[in-house]
Amino acid sequence: MSDKVLKINNSVIQHGPFNDRVYLMKLSPEDFAEVPARVEEIAETNGYSKIFSKIPSSAKDHFQETGHVEEACVPGMYNGDESASFMAKFLSDERKKEQTPDEVSGVISTALSKLNNSKEVKLSGDEYSFVCTKEDAQEMAKIYSKVFPSYPFPIQSPEYLLRTMQENLVYFGIRKAGKIVALASSEMDVENSNVEMTDFATLPEYRGRGYSYYLLEKMESKMREMGIITAYTIARARSYGMNITFSRSSYSYAGTLVNNTNISGSIESMNVWYKKLDQM
Repeated sequence: MSDKVLKINNSVIQHGPFNDRVYLMKLSPEDFAEVPARVEEIAETNGYSKIFSKIPSSAKDHFQETGHVEEACVPGMYNGDESASFMAKFLSDERKKEQTPDEVSGVISTALSKLNNSKEVKLSGDEYSFVCTKEDAQEMAKIYSKVFPSYPFPIQSPEYLLRTMQENLVYFGIRKAGKIVALASSEMDVENSNVEMTDFATLPEYRGRGYSYYLLEKMESKMREMGIITAYTIARARSYGMNITFSRSSYSYAGTLVNNTNISGSIESMNVWYKKLDQM
């Protein structure tokens, strides 16, 4: 059962027991005075152990004054001008403690050693990439269900995929011998000219072929066409493959979100990476 997404004035939050957190996804400037306190009230009322906020860095001082810490920072997230701060307030000692610090550190070090080390991935004769349409939703949902036992958003639901296609997501896929074997999406914030590269999933039997790397290149090309300035991702901190994919693709490491997201059956830490698409 996924957490709920709702609006507070012109800001957007997600909260619920699934991720055991409140996620302030979008903080509108006119809500700076009211929303942080409302978010904290929701967290305390429901007994959540973390408040996670993605905010303009101009609001960082106010959050820090109320006990939040900056876990990651993406320069120029908002129209190439203002940075985004990924803030956390831990409401339990257990939630703030990284369970596998050596493993997370090892993934980051390995990924950074591959920085800008691009590789060429070619599809074979029975493989092709495509932009997903509503006709693909049922098959997409089955792929996501196979790959992720749990996920912070209900991507295993065809209805959710259809709705987000109509809103602000573009889904990309690779078919082999007629069936979908890999997927990813670009979640656009057109107003602020940024995009989250997310929802990467490759069927287990087709991993190791560079499909995620190939899709990321296609996604970046499409986002540049649309005038998007900044791309970022929130990748599983213990996933060598995904972190290396973004580092190879010239993304910069921005920080680690500790015990942040319920994905693949448990709450995991996540690494933030970013890239300026207008500097290519």
